[in-house]
Amino acid sequence: MIQPLHNPPLLAVRDLCVEFATRRGPVTAVRAVSLQVAKGETLGVVGESGSGKSVTSYAVMRILDRAGRIVSGAIEFGGINLNGADEPTMSDLRGREISMIFQNPRAALNPIRPVGKQIEDVLIRHAQATHDQARAKAIAALEHVRIRHAAQRYHAYPFELSGGMCQRVVIAIALACRPQLLIADEPTTGLDVTTQRAVMELVRDLTRSDGMSTLLITHDLGLAGEYCDRIVVMEQGQVVEQQDTRALFTTPAHPYTQRLIRSTPHAARTIRDLLPEDLRLPQPPAASPAGTGTPLLEVRNLVKVFDPPGGLLQRLKSRGKSAAGTFRAVDGISFGITRGESVGLVGESGCGKSTTSAMIMRLLDATSGSILFKGQELTAVPAGEFARSPLRRELQMVFQDPHESLNPRATAAQAIADPLLRLDGMSGAAQIRARVERLAAQVGLPLDLLDRLPHQLSGGQKARVGIARAIATHPELLILDEPTAALDVSVQAVVLNLLSDLRAEFGMSYLFVSHDLEVVRLMCKRVIVMRAGRMVEEGLTEQVLSAPEADYTKELLAAIPRPAHLLHRVSHTKVARA
Repeated sequence: MIQPLHNPPLLAVRDLCVEFATRRGPVTAVRAVSLQVAKGETLGVVGESGSGKSVTSYAVMRILDRAGRIVSGAIEFGGINLNGADEPTMSDLRGREISMIFQNPRAALNPIRPVGKQIEDVLIRHAQATHDQARAKAIAALEHVRIRHAAQRYHAYPFELSGGMCQRVVIAIALACRPQLLIADEPTTGLDVTTQRAVMELVRDLTRSDGMSTLLITHDLGLAGEYCDRIVVMEQGQVVEQQDTRALFTTPAHPYTQRLIRSTPHAARTIRDLLPEDLRLPQPPAASPAGTGTPLLEVRNLVKVFDPPGGLLQRLKSRGKSAAGTFRAVDGISFGITRGESVGLVGESGCGKSTTSAMIMRLLDATSGSILFKGQELTAVPAGEFARSPLRRELQMVFQDPHESLNPRATAAQAIADPLLRLDGMSGAAQIRARVERLAAQVGLPLDLLDRLPHQLSGGQKARVGIARAIATHPELLILDEPTAALDVSVQAVVLNLLSDLRAEFGMSYLFVSHDLEVVRLMCKRVIVMRAGRMVEEGLTEQVLSAPEADYTKELLAAIPRPAHLLHRVSHTKVARA
């Protein structure tokens, strides 16, 4: 039932039903969904991956793929019936009056066009700038979302930017025309907390100053709790609860809402607190004392220098000139990880976290420095040849973008089986299938999804495939690059506990790269804080996150979205009794 609003709704969705045609017949993805967004309001839509959140927003934008169709229901925007609007009308509305931030930024950007030009396209298409003004406005849009060196990044192509930077470019495009309604589908998934706060406060300021409305789709309850006026909870294609934010957190009525709140790291004291009580097993004893003995990994004075941004054309123009424009992505960092230890690596997007991870994994060659793994110098083997090294199976990685890291022509089962075939030498179809199914069950991936291709899986489901593939060979060192950023909180709780148990049982070591400091607090004994390619602080996690010495660390902690007064009350009342 739709809650009544004090003002006429800008967007009204009534009894919306959406279904998709499949080989096995039609599948209903959205069932009788009703919601309203008033002018100037921010409405949050939360729920697990596959609950119908994104499909609802695609129906509003009229961008469902060919297999999807609106079966029944009504969608009205500003008095316009969007169900009956023709494509020229919708094309005019999209980007100018209704804009959308998509969940997968790399898929949303044109890979062969500079990002600045893509912002210009939107401005010129909707008459928000002339050709003479477009460049300056595009650079200003990049600066609004806190992209450093915006004038240089204007020329960059998407593949030259980190995942977080691509996400900020998508946000800049969506906000360029100051739309009446912004639909934000997981808008801050790949962003660090400081940029996340900057972006969400920018959206909130536009909402207040311009009367813009926002439909925020997120699995981050902390984010929804801080920035949304009301919250709609969806499960299996249906709305199960909707209340104003404070009421939802203090008196959640539906058991599913209670489970989501319980799984939020902000309210947890230990990793086990994230799970429902019936799933809370005792923590297994560690295979060896973590953080003691000879380091498994030693990084010494590691440096990575890249050519100037701007792509091939810019590099050709710079031939014969000095290397003054080179970019030092990693600037002389040193640290170690011992057997069984989990070390967090945190910092804002572009600080060098992923570049450091790629060099340790031997996906990139270091400019200088040393990487010792089990006493062996990894930099002695070129990155292009390391795949044939016996050490390859000992080092595995969960990548930040689950979509880009999967072969689009391989099923989920084939992706998980690949390291078993290539690195473990496993043979026998039945044996491999049984092992794949066990791995899928461990990461919460339904077995009926194993024979699907990546484009047939949700973002969260693809992330689970990536984790299952990474742990298949039981590596000694697992590098986790934002491993749960695409997961809803209940699945995140299961995966984090799984990773914690695997590390304890097998003595695995983790380099846990994340922008979620609350998750790092639960998962890591030590933490390293990076900024602009350098280490600014290192120490025990509790000490660094409770009493930081560096001003930058203090900024990161202050930027965490946490409706503490709401979550604290829930964790000691409703959830405690659930």
